[in-house]
Amino acid sequence: MCLRRYCAAVLALTLHTPDAHDPLSAATVGEVPDPEPREGWTKVSLRASALNHHDLWSMRGVGVDPNWLPCVLGSDGAGVDEDGNEVIVHPLIADPRRGHGDETLDPRRRMISDGIDGTLAQQIAVPRANLVAKPAGMSWETAACLPTAWLTAYRMLFVTAALQPGSTILVQGCGGGLSTALIALARAGGLRVWVTGREEGKRARALQRLGAHGAFAPGERLPERVDAVMESVGQATWSHSLRSLRPGGKLVVAGATSGVAIDPDLSRVFLNQIQVLGSSLGTVRELRLLAAMCDSEGIEPIVDSTHTLIDALEGVRRMLDGDLFGKVVIVQPGAGG
Repeated sequence: MCLRRYCAAVLALTLHTPDAHDPLSAATVGEVPDPEPREGWTKVSLRASALNHHDLWSMRGVGVDPNWLPCVLGSDGAGVDEDGNEVIVHPLIADPRRGHGDETLDPRRRMISDGIDGTLAQQIAVPRANLVAKPAGMSWETAACLPTAWLTAYRMLFVTAALQPGSTILVQGCGGGLSTALIALARAGGLRVWVTGREEGKRARALQRLGAHGAFAPGERLPERVDAVMESVGQATWSHSLRSLRPGGKLVVAGATSGVAIDPDLSRVFLNQIQVLGSSLGTVRELRLLAAMCDSEGIEPIVDSTHTLIDALEGVRRMLDGDLFGKVVIVQPGAGG
């Protein structure tokens, strides 16, 4: 591979032509021009990045505007800014003023990698306001896992649901980055955590490695109804989520990886006064609080596998195969803990 096609170039995983049937063919690792920060932005030399299902959806063409392409993938990342500060990149480009103080509610918000070159690269340009200081003792791998799935989990638990210690929750699914984050953060927040999972091995790991209090097969009747369900699976688990909630319980929805064609079961919702709450990502302030929580509590994300940028598509293949337990992390050579 020639690395001198541009006067100044960096290596990146770039989405070119989305393909719903063969997503691995949709992106390539190669050179892109060195990013040029606009006013109010800065350049970050990335030390580690992490993959998310958002990357895989983009490679399949879901939500992708053809006018964005080509575009560098990736929304999770941590590195060193132009002033030498170790930072974590918040992945939402938004104006909190348009969201009444909450940038996740800005109607014009956009994720990094949605037409704005993302973090699966050696360097990225982002607004200075999107940078959060990385705690000094935190590894690059841990820092890189926080901005998307872990931030989404933090907001679901402690902002959207506003759960208090002693509450019992059900996490639907127990292997991906979001579900493992939910289990770890809920445990640290003093919650009782039950999980579901299709594979017995993953259920065992959720109990043994993450400290879940109980693990059940999909659709299995629970010992008792729970205070809240963390739902990101969608169609396959929706009915079970509703049945698992106590009257007045909270169903927090942050995704639908199995599809959105659900039976809403409205009679159960209104008769049991269930609160259905949407939740998406989190604010810069919440990312700062999440980083501080992980640092003070010694929480380290479960890493399924690590890859170099040149082999990033092997990490995507891990996601595509569906045999994950934790996050897939992309490290830059010499990044070190």
